[in-house]
Amino acid sequence: MTDPVSTADQVFRRSLELLLAKDIVGWLALCADDIVAEFPFAPEGYPRQLAGKAAVAGYMQDYPELIDLQRITSLETHAIGGSERVVGEWSAEGRVVPTDTPYAMSYVVFVSVRDGLMTHYRDYWNPLGIPSSFSDAKSHQTGAATA
Repeated sequence: MTDPVSTADQVFRRSLELLLAKDIVGWLALCADDIVAEFPFAPEGYPRQLAGKAAVAGYMQDYPELIDLQRITSLETHAIGGSERVVGEWSAEGRVVPTDTPYAMSYVVFVSVRDGLMTHYRDYWNPLGIPSSFSDAKSHQTGAATA
């Protein structure tokens, strides 16, 4: 029998619940100390790779003040290579907090898990979907993160 939050699918789904709850501390608790987060399509000015939990924490710390994620509009997961890796395809809506403008984004995320913690998080978010208000808001925030 597995731990209630131990498979990659379970950890990934729990991470989305925590993002919706704006619980960044809880989200970070799902990360291994040596996590690597990658954002291959990140535009200029956004990190493409973060190494270690501290770097990811710095990236995520202001997320709720920047993006008010309100609902997940679609979610599909696909286990790859057993229970330790999952691909999540999901879309979300909410608002850009500083400007109170709509936010909508689609994501494809590859997550690897070891001992119930995320060790690798590769997020193919679409930079073309960033509203200009988001970019304006980000320029006013230090350490602001995107999902």
